[in-house]
Amino acid sequence: MKDIISFLNLIVENNNRPWFQQHKDLYINAQNKFNAIAEQILAGVQKFDPLTRGLTLKDCTYRFYRDTRFSPDKSPYKRHFGLFICPNGKKSGLAGYYFHVEGEGAEYLGHHGLYPGMYQCEPFITKSVREDICTKGDEFVKALKKAKNFSMDFASKLKKVPRDYPADHPYAEYLKLKDFCLYENISDDMIYSDRLVEWVVEEFRSCYDFNSFLNRAALFAMENE
Repeated sequence: MKDIISFLNLIVENNNRPWFQQHKDLYINAQNKFNAIAEQILAGVQKFDPLTRGLTLKDCTYRFYRDTRFSPDKSPYKRHFGLFICPNGKKSGLAGYYFHVEGEGAEYLGHHGLYPGMYQCEPFITKSVREDICTKGDEFVKALKKAKNFSMDFASKLKKVPRDYPADHPYAEYLKLKDFCLYENISDDMIYSDRLVEWVVEEFRSCYDFNSFLNRAALFAMENE
């Protein structure tokens, strides 16, 4: 992981094509090493989540080159590497397991971390998840408790419970969510540890019930859309 983080730190400070072309060997080395780690994490997740079986690394990783056409930030390269292990691939709209590392000062997510769940949901999927939380809230909370080292991301929640749901519902705070994401930061010690892959897989395993709850609701919504 040392070479990966070292390269990302450098690209934060040198995000331009001339520098990148002169140091492309550093990128290739970092990308290859990240892919090797990602392959191991993918294999580990596939052992406990049957919906992820059959995925390849290409289904779960992203281009390092940025699409700058509609962005005020014209820097050509990302400052992070990410792996999103999600049923039917990273663009499916389903819940998955996201592993993220970024350069110091990248200010993308702000830290190396694990982020299971679903983000930027389609409205019909959000509605389906809310309906399941409304009727099966105890099951949802039980799944959250299994992911004991994770916290719920409330950053994008609504100020009020949507009008289709009771404002005094015991799980009203979860009904306000627009995204259904958990997060856990990766410590500096763990990111360089020989146990990193094993630890990531075990932490993601604790989120299996959480993602299964979300995907059950999402797949129902997709089948009935």
